[in-house]
Amino acid sequence: MKNLFFYGTLRHLPLLEIVMGNSGTALDVTADQLTGYRVSAVAEGPFPMIAPDPGASAQGILVRGLTDQEIARLDFYEGSFAYDLRKVTLDSGTQAEVYVPQPDLWTPDGPWSLHEWEQGPGAISVIAAREVMGYFGSRSRKEVAGMFDMIRTRAASELRAGASLHGKDSFHGAIEVQSRKRVYANFFALDEIELRHERYDGTLSAPLERAVFIPADAALVLPYDPQRDLVLLVEQIRLGPIGRGDPTCWQSEPIAGRVDPGETPQQAAHREAKEEAGLTLERLETIVEGYPSPGTSSEFFYIYLGITDLPDSITGIGGLDTEDENIRAHLVSFDDLMARVARQDVANVPLALCAYYLARHRERLRSDSTKGTPRG
Repeated sequence: MKNLFFYGTLRHLPLLEIVMGNSGTALDVTADQLTGYRVSAVAEGPFPMIAPDPGASAQGILVRGLTDQEIARLDFYEGSFAYDLRKVTLDSGTQAEVYVPQPDLWTPDGPWSLHEWEQGPGAISVIAAREVMGYFGSRSRKEVAGMFDMIRTRAASELRAGASLHGKDSFHGAIEVQSRKRVYANFFALDEIELRHERYDGTLSAPLERAVFIPADAALVLPYDPQRDLVLLVEQIRLGPIGRGDPTCWQSEPIAGRVDPGETPQQAAHREAKEEAGLTLERLETIVEGYPSPGTSSEFFYIYLGITDLPDSITGIGGLDTEDENIRAHLVSFDDLMARVARQDVANVPLALCAYYLARHRERLRSDSTKGTPRG
């Protein structure tokens, strides 16, 4: 058995219990400190690092008597961030070990606060840890490290789901999840689930075997210039049509992208408009928040109309090279957009939904524009 000193996020006991496997045994935890080391925030992520510093002292907790299995689980979790154990002597005189990052891996970024982390990214980190530890015994630390950005993005989507606006008039029956197995995980994930659910007559259904595709939440925005009565569409290759065998694999659609951890859907819409088309949006109007395909996917859309100026020079090729994006922007008149929708030349449902929203609100938007109503 080993004694470990924790100075960072694992001082948050709900996270520590997930990483250690929720064994149910009471942990032997006491406050302690480690003189000669400094704890710093990390510029590359929402977690701290520790490094030798003769003039500093690291506050933390000492956990005594950890089993080999608990250490293996901790090694898997901390190893995903390239942290390894080092023997130290705490101020209490206790011999212990502490996870220290590999040299020159992370960039220290000032003081780190456990309280601020708990009030901010802590909730996402706890959800993400459940997925990380779900790969214990089946994937390597290196593989999990490579997936961590999307693991956190899925965790942020799960946290955001608790604040959804819909459901006031829905049935809220009992659900028994009997098994849930992740059969694929990389950029996206796929789970196989066996469950029973309450029926409308109060009885439980027979066991059902289902699968659910788990991507990230996405923000979509259709830019509209009410003075010129133009919208901006982006065109790019899409895997859905390729997978279906559709000959039209380049699709016209609103600007879209995933909602990253730590940002709101509105912030994501503004960011994606800048990245994909070089646009600065003046304001957003919410069109809808919802699932595009709730029978098979956890994907959730936040769809907006973005009020902005659309000069002719905004067209052309854009996108981020770092994400291998090759995106062409088109300016389309309102009349041409609605004509395309009417002749079923729009295979993108969010785009059609945006078009119908614009058709309903166009007169108001154009009137406000001609009156000089501030857009911000």
